Amino acid sequence: MKTKIAIFISIVTLVMMTYVGKEGYLTAKAYEKVTLELSEQMHASDIVEYKLKELANLLTLGVMKNSKKEHIATLNKYRDKLKKDSDRYAIYFALLAVVILLTYFLLSLRGFTIVVSLASIIALLNGLITPIMLVLLHKDIDYLGDIVLSFESKGIIGSIEKIYTQGSIMLAFAILLFSIIIPIIKTTSLLFVSLFENSPFASKIVHFFKHLGKWSMIDVFVVAVLLVYMTTGDSDVSRAEVEIGLYMFMTYVILSMVASISADKMLQMLKTE
Repeated sequence: MKTKIAIFISIVTLVMMTYVGKEGYLTAKAYEKVTLELSEQMHASDIVEYKLKELANLLTLGVMKNSKKEHIATLNKYRDKLKKDSDRYAIYFALLAVVILLTYFLLSLRGFTIVVSLASIIALLNGLITPIMLVLLHKDIDYLGDIVLSFESKGIIGSIEKIYTQGSIMLAFAILLFSIIIPIIKTTSLLFVSLFENSPFASKIVHFFKHLGKWSMIDVFVVAVLLVYMTTGDSDVSRAEVEIGLYMFMTYVILSMVASISADKMLQMLKTE
């Protein structure tokens, strides 16, 4: 009975992780879209138009409404709502990951390894496709105010593409290898190990990723994110904002580490039997 309840909890949690991940992705894309629209309202020509309408509104004692101001206010309100929703989904995703980790006390070691491997695949896929960072380049100009120079929302895949097009082929390949290729191979391999624990390749797979993990995605990815954040961090000309995709990817890092340890422990127990 205990095992059935644990399996049910695990399945429900995995389904909820998939749903929350999807909603988090859609919210992040909507947030990206409305931020882009807001940034387009802050170009020099648009701000001049905005100030002229404000002046007309003032001179006519409010008879001539500033529709642009009302539109920007609506967009800002919607953007704030999306930001709160995105933060909420990030918390939900993390809590569901904690529930997955707690199934360790309810499932067999093999069952736990399967569940945490599936959860890490869900987190990885969401972390790869969801935006991880939003960057606004702006400048305060006399009489006009804050002018947006450019806007960009960065995801892992999009960042690799941009780095490649800029000519940094080796850097793009390194991030591609350690942030996408190796994580995908690792998660699918760990799932294979948990499903086919008696396979002669199982022990070799776990041993390989156990040593490779010391040098793989964590160091490279964190350094890459820090470099991007430091070079485009908050200043008088730029503003960087971390998005939900980063939290999803870091959730994957934690889950995959646990899956690797669990698979290794599972195989060690098989050897002693």
